[in-house]
Amino acid sequence: MAVDSQVAGAKAVASAPAAAAGPVAPGGGPRRFGPVALVVAGGLSVQFGSAVAVLLMPRAGALGVVTLRLVLAALVLLLVCRPKVRGYGRADWGTVVAFGTAMAGMNVLFYQSIDRIPLGAAVTLEVLGPLILSVIASRRLVNLLWAGLAFGGVALLGGGGFDGLDPLGAGFALAAGAMWAAYIVFSARTGRRFPQADGLALAMAFGAVLTLPLGIAEAGDALLVPSTIALGLGVALLSSVLPYTLELLALRRLPAPTFAVLMSLEPAIAAGAGFLVLHQALSVTDGLAIALVIAASMGAVRTQRAAAAAL
Repeated sequence: MAVDSQVAGAKAVASAPAAAAGPVAPGGGPRRFGPVALVVAGGLSVQFGSAVAVLLMPRAGALGVVTLRLVLAALVLLLVCRPKVRGYGRADWGTVVAFGTAMAGMNVLFYQSIDRIPLGAAVTLEVLGPLILSVIASRRLVNLLWAGLAFGGVALLGGGGFDGLDPLGAGFALAAGAMWAAYIVFSARTGRRFPQADGLALAMAFGAVLTLPLGIAEAGDALLVPSTIALGLGVALLSSVLPYTLELLALRRLPAPTFAVLMSLEPAIAAGAGFLVLHQALSVTDGLAIALVIAASMGAVRTQRAAAAAL
């Protein structure tokens, strides 16, 4: 997908009036925290889904896991949403195709990356995509500050861990970040063109079709083992259905630059999950990095609120 079309889409989302994204309760009511809570909940869901995916990879391989994840997620969403396929124009279907392609590419590239380099390093490199998007799409100088602060936190979180990384794995992670930025742009466009999660369901189905030959080539009939399908369903629900739905809803109420900076919470959530679930100790540098990322996310949200209040 052309870079200029991604940037144009991001700018269109960033310049949309915040009032059109949803009402803001006066006096700091809970509805002002709604989109942020959706993003954080989506991040937590992805981390638990990643834990299940780790159990599944020895059985189905990286591409097999991606295929199970997208195919089963598409089936769930199509059954739940039952999206209409009539009444949409060429531009609408073009958005779905672009969204599904970005979704499939992001997942394939990321799983290829974590098959070669540590998860923390992969997430840290991948999140650079949304950070760069926030800088490109922003029309306010203060958003450059929050993006820079988040970039510093992400860099600290990966500090000392990039030496000796497999170059191909690092390249896959960076490419996944570029697809993540495209995912943000086209998720926002899809949310505006289709009701509820209909567009997500259609895009997920298209992405599943794209990855199906890859998964079959790598895993073969291992994809049909009942226990593998059960674990794949867990990955689909936790890593695709729930977080993608939450993010799509969040993008209807947050500008693309703000959402992109909030995506910087992903490495921080991963580090916290590693500490709580896997008992991986956090260094002082890790703690400082997480604090910088969270500060940037809070600053981005406060900026968005101030802009909404000024309208």
